[in-house]
Amino acid sequence: MSAVLATIPEVADQQEFNLARWGELEADPFLASLEYRIETNKHGQIVMSPLPGFEHSDLQSRIFFALSEAAPSEEGSVLPLCPISTNGGVKGVDVVWVSNRRVEEGLRRNVLTIAPEICVEVLSPGNTRAEIEEKKRLYFEAGAEEVWIASPGGEIAFFSTDGELESSGLCPSFPANIDS
Repeated sequence: MSAVLATIPEVADQQEFNLARWGELEADPFLASLEYRIETNKHGQIVMSPLPGFEHSDLQSRIFFALSEAAPSEEGSVLPLCPISTNGGVKGVDVVWVSNRRVEEGLRRNVLTIAPEICVEVLSPGNTRAEIEEKKRLYFEAGAEEVWIASPGGEIAFFSTDGELESSGLCPSFPANIDS
């Protein structure tokens, strides 16, 4: 290895790296003043996107309330825009259901280091298939049991590590379509 490259530190622990970088970003008053959604990639670089539009927020809210009614509230919580440390950086999941046990085990420095059992992504017009497939993979790698993808029209696709499901195995009463 060249002497120049040898001076560049290695990322020995992606979780620790993500948490340290996220702490820096949370403490930055300039970033806090921006009206953008901020995530990081695996290199700690900032990935910004505009705040979701009204329709995205409306659907996210309807999913949040429907999941709050359908999920076992005594065992966990439904949360909006939850930060999760993944092998691809810190990602903000639109809606999650996370057990109390996972919060106790995985909450470090205001970020979950173990993915919630259910991670829900609400599609935005700018999303690409590759981006959503990558997020699904990252959430499963971080320990998610199910990833739900919501279309702008309110259709929900449910996934486990084995592939697409007819309905949620963790929350079977959750509808496959959220009506407006």
